[in-house]
Amino acid sequence: MADDNYEALHAAFRWQVPEHFNIAEACCGRWARETPKATAIHFDSESGCRASYSYAQLQRAANRLSNALWAQGVRRGHRVAIVLPQRFETAVAHIAIQQIGAVAMPLSLLFGPEALEFRLQDSGAVLAIAACDALPALRGVRERCPALRRVIVVGDCGTAGDELGWMEALQAEAASFRPVSTRAGDPAILIYTSGTTGNPKGALIPQRALIGNLSGFIASQNWFGFDPADPDKPSDAVFWSPADWAWTGGLMDALLPTLYFGRPIVAWQGRFSAEKAFELLATYGVTHSFLFPTALKAMMKAEPRPQRHRLQLRALMSAGEAVGDAVFAWCRDALGVPLNEMFGQTEMNYVVGNCQALWPAQPGSMGRAYPGHRVAVIDDEGCECAPGEVGEVAVHARDRHGDPDPVFFLGYWNNEAATQAKFTGAVGDSWCRTGDLARMDADGTLWYQGRADDMFKSAGYRIGPGEIENCLVKHPAVANVAVVPKPDAERGALVKAFVVLAPGVAASDALVAELQAHVKGRLAPYEYPKEIEFLPELPMTTTGKLLRRVLRQRELERARMPG
Repeated sequence: MADDNYEALHAAFRWQVPEHFNIAEACCGRWARETPKATAIHFDSESGCRASYSYAQLQRAANRLSNALWAQGVRRGHRVAIVLPQRFETAVAHIAIQQIGAVAMPLSLLFGPEALEFRLQDSGAVLAIAACDALPALRGVRERCPALRRVIVVGDCGTAGDELGWMEALQAEAASFRPVSTRAGDPAILIYTSGTTGNPKGALIPQRALIGNLSGFIASQNWFGFDPADPDKPSDAVFWSPADWAWTGGLMDALLPTLYFGRPIVAWQGRFSAEKAFELLATYGVTHSFLFPTALKAMMKAEPRPQRHRLQLRALMSAGEAVGDAVFAWCRDALGVPLNEMFGQTEMNYVVGNCQALWPAQPGSMGRAYPGHRVAVIDDEGCECAPGEVGEVAVHARDRHGDPDPVFFLGYWNNEAATQAKFTGAVGDSWCRTGDLARMDADGTLWYQGRADDMFKSAGYRIGPGEIENCLVKHPAVANVAVVPKPDAERGALVKAFVVLAPGVAASDALVAELQAHVKGRLAPYEYPKEIEFLPELPMTTTGKLLRRVLRQRELERARMPG
């Protein structure tokens, strides 16, 4: 019966994508008119500062910022960087940018100067909205980013040069703004993803992609507060996730879908800890959440009997890596909430997963395709594999009915070759490869088998070796380098670097620390190699291509060795 329901749902599901669609209107404008006093953001922070903001307050602040951005010359299609943590101003920035028809480019506070510089240069961002913590790195690279005309500073750290303070910018502007009209296929968000070689690629996300996320969001969150028997019944749903709003997981799986449904989301500006997670869940009566496996493992170890906190959780989603049987059972038995695992990518997010209400999870599986998405396992030639055969997970740009799937990205920014390489045929009318290997059962359940390339996940972060290797090889002591994952029980994998030293350079613990600091200071903290091993040479093909898989296999075999 469950399979019959699943097939019937897919058969009946049709995307309804209007010609014109705008994220700002869908996530704020309509709610500011219909339910202006409803809470949009609960803000909490390590400093003890707390506040709640309504949809009306979010809209007024966004209007002021839209006017300020317009005054600074920001126009339709311009890229605007957002270097902010979870806080009210981050949501304001996204709404304001979309009202202009500009493109929001979220950037992590963890990025060092090299990571920031490349993204700002490559995107041609004309303005950045940045927190105080991001200013040192941003100021250090700004002169090498000629398109960047102005920086708006959020926080009480003061401004320098031609920087503009947030309050100064907003207070000078009117609280009304007439949003531009955007088509559903117009660009909205630019998110850079790590690659196996070279620099990250900017995935350009259209306005309609938010609609494409919704079937997975509703399913993985067990209807997100909707009563299937009475959809018009008022909801008390509250969402929270520690996922950084600078990434797809935090922005497209948490912030924007929550606002789309007019519900409140908790913004926690601070470090994650298991104790704080339980406190936030209890304090704000969180009913729905997205928690990475690493976070769930920490919470499970810290609190075997979490119900003493009087939690109100109703649905829980996880992604990024396999959860495992122990965590799955703890969520079900201790939290009293069955876990829905999900799979997706920045380029086409929220396409596979579980929904306890319709297809109960098989622990260890990736789940099945969410309604509206056509997913298959394909071979090297782009043909669908037989059930049980391992191949590459792929998502078709058209759904089962032949309609375009709105979840798809528009392409990689200024990189047509990479865009074409992502598809098996015509862009927008063929299979899009994920780079993830899996086998599919006859009922459509997917079982993860690893990566087809050298990407890997560490504590939920998607890591490509290319940017790290490129950074390390700039150090004068490094002649060559290869970065691979080292299996780790807590994080899933650790970043490990195999380094060939330049002539005359000797290996030492001091050099290891120096190389680690070299990466830490230029990229993001999660990208620095936790281990460095020195080798006389790296495994190569006869044509000089690096064989990372040899080193990766070596680490897997070491992990299996006793002791």
